[in-house]
Amino acid sequence: MYKRRNEYDVTNSIRVTDYEQVRTAVQNIYKSRYPRASFRPIHKAFDTFNSLFTGKYPGYHCCDTLYHDIQHTLDVTLAVTRLIDGHDKSNSGKGRLGPKRAALGIITALFHDSGYIRTLRDSRHVNGAEYTPTHVARSAKFLKKLMPEFGMAEYADTAARIVHFSGYEIPLESIQVEDPKDRIIGQLLGTGDLIAQMSDRCYLEKCRDRLYPEFVLGGIAKRQDANGNDILIYESAIDLLYKTPSFYRLSVRKRLEYFFDSCYMYAAAHFDGIDPYMKELEFNIRYLEGLIGSNSLHLLRRRPPKNIASTVFPFEGFYSGT
Repeated sequence: MYKRRNEYDVTNSIRVTDYEQVRTAVQNIYKSRYPRASFRPIHKAFDTFNSLFTGKYPGYHCCDTLYHDIQHTLDVTLAVTRLIDGHDKSNSGKGRLGPKRAALGIITALFHDSGYIRTLRDSRHVNGAEYTPTHVARSAKFLKKLMPEFGMAEYADTAARIVHFSGYEIPLESIQVEDPKDRIIGQLLGTGDLIAQMSDRCYLEKCRDRLYPEFVLGGIAKRQDANGNDILIYESAIDLLYKTPSFYRLSVRKRLEYFFDSCYMYAAAHFDGIDPYMKELEFNIRYLEGLIGSNSLHLLRRRPPKNIASTVFPFEGFYSGT
């Protein structure tokens, strides 16, 4: 009987808590599509990513955000690699993105959430989630610094721009790129970010127990009106769950189909006609709607894999089951 494991990707075959296993999977896809291209820049980027997120990169803390953790980034990177492969499998000649832009997309995916990582000199913030409103701009700055180290200096500015397709700090239509293919890479990045996290087997539990605490710390759970009065966006972790289906139907679908030009369809091209990402994503949303309708949210009992954040920051006080 099929039973997907919590620490594995949407195909239940790759452990997305293990950067070496994900790197091998990415390398296999990349070298299969571009057999003559060097994988060295991407290989080095994976090592740097692991060093940064585990607290071994000079001058930085480890990743201490519960939701935007190592598993999330590796899952997204794998998804983006598959989408890029599906795109170039579906196109020929000059319509393909090619190995250089594929490497650009994969490396940008690896560092799209690096802006959550605090520096050791940071004495104003106690957790990376406090950077939520500006984390993409911080990721852009980090990418601009790192790309030359990976032998990709010519794409440093482009990476700093297209990483914004994964966030909300700049309107998507306002992101400026020089080549239409760079916009496609950005759309594939934004698509991979959404479909990977929302197809996670523990996505609903992660929204309740991990994303909500980040929203509180990042000031996303509430805002102030013109008179300085607090307006609650999410009253509790359960309120976040109640609002997730409408967020998907009204916001995520618009991004996927309109702003990202339905790039999610390239997953089906990669998998020869089957799209496990949208299948699992839609299942999660339908299941949540069913639980809401039957007042049964207490049935959400899956336990996501432990991460570094759960051992370095006391998040317990943020969860509200009411």
